[in-house]
Parts: sequence; C-alpha cells; structure tokens
Amino acid sequence: MTTGAPTPAYSVQQPVQQPRPRRSRLRTFLPLGFAAWLVLEIWLLSVVAGAAGGLALFMLLLAGLVLGAVVIKRAGRRAFQNLNEAIQRGTAPTRGGGNGLTMLGGLLLMIPGLVSDAAGLLLLLPPVQKAVGRYTQRTVDRKLRDAGSGVLGDAFQQARIHRPDGKVVQGEVVRDDNS
Repeated sequence: MTTGAPTPAYSVQQPVQQPRPRRSRLRTFLPLGFAAWLVLEIWLLSVVAGAAGGLALFMLLLAGLVLGAVVIKRAGRRAFQNLNEAIQRGTAPTRGGGNGLTMLGGLLLMIPGLVSDAAGLLLLLPPVQKAVGRYTQRTVDRKLRDAGSGVLGDAFQQARIHRPDGKVVQGEVVRDDNS
C-alpha cells in the first residue's frame, strides 16, 4: 500500500552472514562417485553386449536378479529365525550380524549391472563379510564416541516422558521382576 509519504533517508544495513559450514567429504564426492559408477556400469554393459550378444547379457542380468532375490529371502528368514529364538530366550540376538551384509550383497546382485554384481558376490564371501563388518563396527564406534553426550552417544541411556502440559520429565524405567 502506498501512502505518499517520503521514504526515510537512513541506510539499510545488510545482516551479517555467518560463514556456511563446510560440506563433508562424503557429501561432496558421493554424487560424483555415483555418476562415475553409473557411467562405468553402462560402458561395461555395452562392451559385454558387443562381445557376447544381447541375449547372453540379458540372461546374465536375469540370473543376477533371481540369485539376489534368493539370497535376500534366505538371509531374511535366517535373521527372523534368530530374532524369534532370542525373544524366546529373553536375550538379545547373539549371531546374525552377517545377515545385513548378506542382504546387501543380494540387493547388489539384483541391481542391473556387472560391477554391482561383482560387489554383491564379494559380499557373499564370509572373509569379506567379516572384514567389512569389523570396519563398519569400528567406524560406528568411533562416530558414537566422537558424538559425545547429547547428540547420539546417550540416545539409548535416557527416556523422555512428555506430560500433557508440555513439560519434559527425564527419567528411566525400572522393572521389578519379582512381582
């Protein structure tokens, strides 16, 4: 709305901008790595199709899809069975950490492409699963240790109870198993 009043003669100061936080290496190079992986997959598929023929390539990709589905189904069944046994015992599942890596290997087999199939087949080998599992465990432990208190480090240590008036009451659940 225009009032006809003259505009003030003072200068408008620009707000001070905070420097943008640096992007992590993963966020910087992940899109580039993904694009390079796609180009490599397409190039390799065209080379194999030229050498072996389109029908052979199609059958190879179809075999990878079927094998990946079978691997995921078996690993999922094994993980569910381990979970049921642990629930019946009343403890945490003791084994089955490799089921997630086996499922990842099956998923990589199902993705159309020869590089992903090779990576999926590698993840199905027990020594590779152990090495990747140890590396992942060390990385997660280091990230949780570096996170410190208040971020994710004590996420499982505290319970927060939200009352109807909006207040948050911190506490922990204590069970009395004698009753």
